[in-house]
Amino acid sequence: MKYVKPILPGLLILLLLTCESAQFHSYHVPIEYHQLDNGLKVVLSPDKTAPIVITAVYYNIGFRIEPKNRIGFAHLFEHMMFQGSKNLNKMEFIRLVQGNGGILNASTRFDYTNYFEIVPAHKLETMLWGEADRMRSLAITQENLDNQKGVVTNEVKVAIHNEPYGGFPWLDMPQYANENWYNAHNFYGDIDDIQAATLDEVTTFFKTYYAPNNAVVVIVGDFDPAEALGLVKKHFGDIPAAVVPSLPDLTEPHQEQEKRFSKEDKFANKPALAFAYHVPERLTPEYFAMGIIDQILLQGTDSQLYQAIVQEKGYTSNISGGINVLLGNMYNYNGPMLWVASLIHDANVAPDSIIAILDEKISRLVATPIDQATLDRALVKIRSSFYDDLGSFLGFGRADLLASFALFDDNPALINEIESSFKKVTPELIQQTAKMYLHPTNRTILTIIPKGTQS
Repeated sequence: MKYVKPILPGLLILLLLTCESAQFHSYHVPIEYHQLDNGLKVVLSPDKTAPIVITAVYYNIGFRIEPKNRIGFAHLFEHMMFQGSKNLNKMEFIRLVQGNGGILNASTRFDYTNYFEIVPAHKLETMLWGEADRMRSLAITQENLDNQKGVVTNEVKVAIHNEPYGGFPWLDMPQYANENWYNAHNFYGDIDDIQAATLDEVTTFFKTYYAPNNAVVVIVGDFDPAEALGLVKKHFGDIPAAVVPSLPDLTEPHQEQEKRFSKEDKFANKPALAFAYHVPERLTPEYFAMGIIDQILLQGTDSQLYQAIVQEKGYTSNISGGINVLLGNMYNYNGPMLWVASLIHDANVAPDSIIAILDEKISRLVATPIDQATLDRALVKIRSSFYDDLGSFLGFGRADLLASFALFDDNPALINEIESSFKKVTPELIQQTAKMYLHPTNRTILTIIPKGTQS
C-alpha cells in the first residue's frame, strides 16, 4: 500500500495565514509509553472523537536490511502474515476484521513492516488477540510459501514490469542515487530471488525479526488506557523475546559528482525526468530546514518549481515529490534518504532546460536568505501537511508517526516536538542547508526514454 497525501486545500492555507506570523498553538497528542518484560513497546494515544480504535503493529524490519541474496524477501514475508496462525486459518484474519466492521492493511517500507486495523472501539481486544496470535504462531508451510511466491511475482510484474513508468521514481531513484547495497537494491522484489526463497529461510526470518522485542503495538482512538494496557499484556506478554541482530551499516558514502542515468520504458509514451539529492540526517536542524525548503521549492501550486515549470513554461502539467516520496513521509524512516522530484514532460522539452530552472531557484536560496513572508508561508504549509499526516485515514497517520518514533527513537513523544523544531528554522539555516546539500555534485538525474506508442 502507498500512502498518498491529499493536496493542500487553498482555503486552509488562507485561514492559517491569518494567524499571527505563523505563531501557532501546537496541538498536543496524548501519549502513554510502556515496555513489557519481553521487550514489546506499547504506545497508547486515546482520542474520544469517534467510537473507533486503530491497532497497529510495527516490526523493526524493512526492505532496507533484507537478506542480500533474497531481494524482495521483506515484501514477500508481509504477504505470509495473512496465511494463517494457530487459531486462525488462511485469510481468516482478514475476515475477522471485515466481519467486525473494520478495515485493515499492511505495507513494507525502508525500515519497518506494519500491519493495522481500524475497527469499532468495542472490538479492540479481538484485534489484539488476532495480532498476537500471528506474532506467536504464524502458519509457515510450503503450500503457503509457494502460494505467496506466485502472488508477489504477479504483483511485481503488474505494478512494475508491465506498467508505464512502473517504479518511477520511488523504486528507481534509490537504486541510482545510492551506493550502499542496503539503500540501493531493488527492494520491491527480484522475481528470481523471490522464487528461490526456501521454507527454512522464511522460518528463520520470522523467528529473528517478528519478535516482541523488535516490535511496537500502537493503539489510537476511543479506549481506556489502563484497560488497553492490560489487554496488551494479556495477549502479548507471554510471547518470548528473540535475539535480534544489530542493524547493518547503512551509511551512504559522500557523493562527489553528479550522476546521470537514462532508462528505456516500453510502455511510456512521453519522456520523464526525476532528480534527487541526499538529505541531512533525520531530526537534525538541517533536516527540518530541508523540510522547509521542500515546501518552498516543490510542495503545492504556489511552490517555486511548480510556478516556473508548470505555470510559466508549460513544460508539464505537474511536478511532485518530497522526502521519502511515495513510501511514507519525512518522519517515518531511519537511515539515509533522498529528496526526489519527478515530472512527465513533452517530447520537445529538453531535460536540461528543466534542470536549468531548478539550478536557478536553488541559486537564489543559496545567494540570499529568504524573506520572513516566504518562511511564514512555508511554515503554514508544513504545519498543514503535518496535520494531514496526523489525521490521515481515520487517525492511522497518528499511529504511524507514534510507531515510527517509538521504533527508531524510543521516544514517541517526539510527535509533540515536530512543530517547535520547524519554528526554530531561520532564513540563515535554510541558506546554509541549501548550500550544503543542494549542489549538483550531490544530485542524481534520471530520464525516462519512452518506447511506447506516441499519443
